[in-house]
Amino acid sequence: MSKSILKDKSYAFAIMVVKLSQILVSEKREFVLSKQFLRSGTAVGALIREAEFAQSKKDFVNKMSIALKEANETLYWLDLLKDTGYINEEEHQLHFVLNKELVAMLVSSIKTTKSNIQK
Repeated sequence: MSKSILKDKSYAFAIMVVKLSQILVSEKREFVLSKQFLRSGTAVGALIREAEFAQSKKDFVNKMSIALKEANETLYWLDLLKDTGYINEEEHQLHFVLNKELVAMLVSSIKTTKSNIQK
């Protein structure tokens, strides 16, 4: 069940990232940061989906760990977009909160799987 929640939340987050990236390009004329944000923000869900069919538990942990790195990178781009004035505090918080939830869920999933590998 938690995998489904993680999958659903990461997909919803990816949609939010795509929409914000579109606004950044069309309204703010920002092309570089928005592309980095788009890449890392959508990679999270893609890697979670890839982990569904991992070849082993270690492969699963590896893919989820990469998703975690991408989620962390996305937090960086969100902060940078806010601190450079491309997005306001409300837009930042909206994305930041969901992204932090994904980070927490990924950490939990990785820890649980690692502990099951050692058993």
